Amino acid sequence: MSNSESHPPVPLELIQAALRAARARNATVADVPTQVIAQEAGISRSTLLRRLGGSRHALDAAVRAAGIDPGGQKPVRERAIDAGANLISRHGLASLSLERVAAAARCSVYSLYAAFGGRDEMLQAIFLRYSPLVDVEAVVSAQPADLESTVRKIYALMATALRREPRVLPAILAELLSRPQDDSLQPLVQYVFPRLFAGVGKWLTSEIAAGRIRDLPPLLLIQQMSSPLVLHLLLRPATQQVPDLHSPPVEEVCAMFADAFLRAVARPAPAADGNVQQG
Repeated sequence: MSNSESHPPVPLELIQAALRAARARNATVADVPTQVIAQEAGISRSTLLRRLGGSRHALDAAVRAAGIDPGGQKPVRERAIDAGANLISRHGLASLSLERVAAAARCSVYSLYAAFGGRDEMLQAIFLRYSPLVDVEAVVSAQPADLESTVRKIYALMATALRREPRVLPAILAELLSRPQDDSLQPLVQYVFPRLFAGVGKWLTSEIAAGRIRDLPPLLLIQQMSSPLVLHLLLRPATQQVPDLHSPPVEEVCAMFADAFLRAVARPAPAADGNVQQG
């Protein structure tokens, strides 16, 4: 990874926010959810994770470096999600089994059943933690101010999720592309896509009804919005190894693809005199 994409040390204000949140809950920093720490810091959870480099491990390490014990073992559910994410990132989705996760998380298989219900539910929890779905749902359900700002927020969230370590989302996408009909993937597919259309699909349908975007099938709109950025970020680690093949900063890439999507699907806004403004 180039120096321009390396993550800086954890800012002092985030360490202080984590400590305040821990004191307010009478808990250790490790036991405070990232959402609570983000609220204490006055930022979104996705922004917090981006400033931490995609994982809260950096925050716990920074708190420890400041001379404060961040806390003991995380709950089984949190340890299992961390362990499962690392297994998927390093060895692929086929490596995710309750037995392997239990060994890596230092817990029993029985405790995983108690925490999740089974492997499928555990995979769903890992996906939700490392995908942008939850944050995107929040953006499109919060009465978006305008189409352009909403699209740009979604692109930023996608970029954050696809660049996070461990690389869970790229690993899952690779499995879906190479073995789309694999039985082990179907529970995740049947869970994610209906939820995606209930959130993002509903927002796009409302934008069509309001006359702000072209009347295209929501599936095609979602693919048109996400595919260029997803493909770029999946290939970016490889293309960066090619000499003289310049990759613009990710923020610029997001802006370029957002502009292209808006030009492709947005309808011209009506002028004050009732005529359509020309783009």
